[in-house]
Amino acid sequence: MSAFTKFTAILVTVATTLTIHCGLAQAQQVLRVSAIPDEAPTELQRKFKPLGNYLEKKLNMKVEFTPVTDYAASVEGLINHKLDMVWFGGFTFVQANERSGGKIVPLVQREEDTKFQSVFITTSKDINKLADLKGKNFTFGSESSTSGHLMPRYYLLSAKINPDTDLKRIAFSGAHDATVAAVAGGKVDAGALNISVWEKLVSSNKVDPSKVRVFYTTPGYFDYNWSVRADMNPAVRQKLTDAFLALNPSTPEGKEILDLQRASKFIPTKAENYKDIEAAARNAGLLK
Repeated sequence: MSAFTKFTAILVTVATTLTIHCGLAQAQQVLRVSAIPDEAPTELQRKFKPLGNYLEKKLNMKVEFTPVTDYAASVEGLINHKLDMVWFGGFTFVQANERSGGKIVPLVQREEDTKFQSVFITTSKDINKLADLKGKNFTFGSESSTSGHLMPRYYLLSAKINPDTDLKRIAFSGAHDATVAAVAGGKVDAGALNISVWEKLVSSNKVDPSKVRVFYTTPGYFDYNWSVRADMNPAVRQKLTDAFLALNPSTPEGKEILDLQRASKFIPTKAENYKDIEAAARNAGLLK
């Protein structure tokens, strides 16, 4: 091989390497984010916008929020590299982690998520405890929801009530706010949802607690988190974690973001925190 041919080959190799690296760099200039659709898509986007703007500044990277149609789509999107970071419930994190062979990493959670709760609501004067649900029409949220299905089902089973045989009919509203609407509108006798959405709807006067009331609140459990794939660039993962942990309610920007996220602050989390959720899912027959 002549010196000229060798030189040409080297140039081609260098050019190819640069092209690959440039392509990778370009691909990493956008952080694709989504969230389980436990509320209306417009509400999820409204809540995320200030957080997205904040993360863009911290990462020096464009951040795009893409709503998904259902809980399963959020899991598949992250596993199949269509999304880079997702706001999961505890159960959807467990599902994603199992589907990926343990390759999903939970980064942070709200401090409130260490002892999250579900509430059971009704308009009926005859329903005052879980046992009173026997023979009644009831709605969960999404089938893959931790606080709207898995944990309410778990606590019903713990109270010796099998939703599939002891209730007259069960439905799935698809989202927490839809559960409240179904109960308030008389479509079902009772329902279960996450306490955070319930408190938000009450404080914003979107539900009248004198008509729709809580009759049972579950014990606390680990729930929501922001998760990424294990193959995310370690530097980007660290910057993301640091950005969440740096949010401070004493600053106007931090207060706006934390208020919208219904969080006092974000704290680190780990996969081990969700072992009880996994066990509850298996016991309830929702995870094979």
